[in-house]
Amino acid sequence: MAVRLVYPPRCTLCGVPVADDFGLCGVCWRDTPFITGLVCDLCGTPLPGESKGVAHCDDCLSIARPWARGRAALRYEANGRRLVLALKHGDRHDVARPAGKWLARAAAPLITPGTILAPVPLHWLRLVSRRFNQSALLAQALARETGLILVHDLLIRARHTQSLRGLDRTARHATLDGAIRANPRHLATLRGAHVILVDDVMTSGATLSAATQAAYAGGAAEVCILALARAGKEA
Repeated sequence: MAVRLVYPPRCTLCGVPVADDFGLCGVCWRDTPFITGLVCDLCGTPLPGESKGVAHCDDCLSIARPWARGRAALRYEANGRRLVLALKHGDRHDVARPAGKWLARAAAPLITPGTILAPVPLHWLRLVSRRFNQSALLAQALARETGLILVHDLLIRARHTQSLRGLDRTARHATLDGAIRANPRHLATLRGAHVILVDDVMTSGATLSAATQAAYAGGAAEVCILALARAGKEA
């Protein structure tokens, strides 16, 4: 109680006082593009229509996705983009805590008994320069919210790759071909498992595709994907 008096809870985005720790004020909540209603069952992008039934977006109808199902908590725009960038490049680790709650809500249709969580891995060279893996922070927050088992190093980044920024879909997939592998230490855990891969943003899906293929190659029975934010086409 004394800590709350000295350091009252503040909005994660704008810093104004709020009622709960690690939340958003009313204005920021209103302006944050949470994904609700009918969504693509493969990538989580919002779709027009009622929320009942299974639907797929145009991209997922034309592109083979290796994973079984997918969801995202936010659209990668406005406050959604601000939150992702604050976590990824602004050293705002506090964003992960409320994001864990949003991810848990989005992931509810994907969760089955015994589901394992795993973050999309970073190569050690990038981890050294960035000092943390934002996807791992999100996966850890999600594990706290759901009670699911988290295996931080279920997958490993076996090859350092260039940034995907500015590359088209084909180039992104080519760059990541073979770059992610199942960790040999966890093959017994991975074999026959239902896995949810956690990442900060899904754009073309190249990184999540590479991670999914690695999980299946390691023996996973089913792989689903979950992103904090879903970017629009050609983002």
